[in-house]
Amino acid sequence: MNDLVSASGNDAVKALLAALGPDVVTLPDALGERRLSDWSRVPAGHPVALLRPRTTEQVSQALAICNAHRQPVAVQGGLTGLAGSATAYDGEVALSLERMRAIVEVDPVSATMTVEAGVVLQQVQEAALEAGYYFPLDLGARGSCTIGGVVGTNAGGNRVIKYGMMREQVLGIEAVLADGGIVGGLHKMLKNNTGYDLKNLLIGAEGTLGVVTRVVLRLRPRPTGVSTAWCGLGDFAAVTTLLRRAQAGLIGGVSAFEVMWPSYYDFVLGNVADLRRPLEGRHAYNVLLETDGPEAEAQAEQFQGFLATLLEEGVIEDAAIAMSERDAAEFWRIRDAPGEFMSLMPDMVAFDISFAVRDLAEAAGRLTELMASRYPGSLALVYGHLGDGNIHLLVDAPDITDAIRQDIEALVYGVVSDLGGSVSAEHGIGVKKRKVLGLTRTPDELAAMTAIKRALDPNGVLNPGRILQA
Repeated sequence: MNDLVSASGNDAVKALLAALGPDVVTLPDALGERRLSDWSRVPAGHPVALLRPRTTEQVSQALAICNAHRQPVAVQGGLTGLAGSATAYDGEVALSLERMRAIVEVDPVSATMTVEAGVVLQQVQEAALEAGYYFPLDLGARGSCTIGGVVGTNAGGNRVIKYGMMREQVLGIEAVLADGGIVGGLHKMLKNNTGYDLKNLLIGAEGTLGVVTRVVLRLRPRPTGVSTAWCGLGDFAAVTTLLRRAQAGLIGGVSAFEVMWPSYYDFVLGNVADLRRPLEGRHAYNVLLETDGPEAEAQAEQFQGFLATLLEEGVIEDAAIAMSERDAAEFWRIRDAPGEFMSLMPDMVAFDISFAVRDLAEAAGRLTELMASRYPGSLALVYGHLGDGNIHLLVDAPDITDAIRQDIEALVYGVVSDLGGSVSAEHGIGVKKRKVLGLTRTPDELAAMTAIKRALDPNGVLNPGRILQA
């Protein structure tokens, strides 16, 4: 990415300092031990400055200056991404919105919350509950990921099956384009059919088309009842039957349907401390099933009856119902265990991929067989949000090298391509997946994406090299 850094790079920093001052502009020698990379493990370079604006107007000033000097900018949120989009590389200016953390407004009549992009997801969830509402999007990184980053990657998480991805939680966006222009609006309407949809163009763009500064979020009625169960099932047909029957029959619908293959379940229970085994015996699949809604008592009664019926029919081999919030939290701790995998498998190769639901069992089978045959002694852990077609695969091979890592990636993405899946379900493309984006997107689609990028960022200053080649 160094080819984008012109000889006027120092002039850009001087102009930024003159316009915004040292409160906003931090020079490299003052960065200390500050982390400049996300969780992708793609190493950071040496940025020429760090910008920490406090207002949208300061973001606009900064980008106008960088654009005029052809100075590339790395856009950063909570640095919890897994694709390398937020990592700052050599010669770039790192732009962090960490100081823009205000919850601007909660509107209980419109059921909306307006926030600055640096607000952490968990703060939004808690503020919604305090107002008597619910913000359903949930990720394992809830305590550190920011709303701007979640918007930029169109993140999904645990409750997509009922509530949708981040795109479905956003009503309005304010963003700053590469030239400093401010676009979008903090609209609160669900219906807003007024020409090109800039909001949805910016969602999932990973900071390559504009810097999101404020967002209007859609709030949902707060569920008064949440019912959670851990189910053991004998085959994949039983898993899809449970999903279909639950979606059709539960009065609260299905708010989470997390499936764990034995590889994942056995590894987690054997290596993560203080976890309680929900069921006795071994099952081909373990499913964490959740439903939520406004009628707690009726929902809980129906949920128990629903599971009893499926047990009698043999669809479910065994089940445990959470009788308290603590029980439910214990179930979720098993599913959220990947947060500890970096220390358990520091050299693991992680994949976030999706397929048609009918193809998931075949995909998982082919992937685990490939790993076992090519790399005996390797681990291949499979789990995911099966209801939306998303599975996560974690591979840990003995004595892994860069060459082995690349071979593993080729094997996995080959299966994704063969089955018509997606190389990224919810983590984005960044720099790690841009070379395989063509397995999911056609040449004409890539050309259209390139044309959009050139139109909105003709000088290529915003997150260059992310998603598309620089």
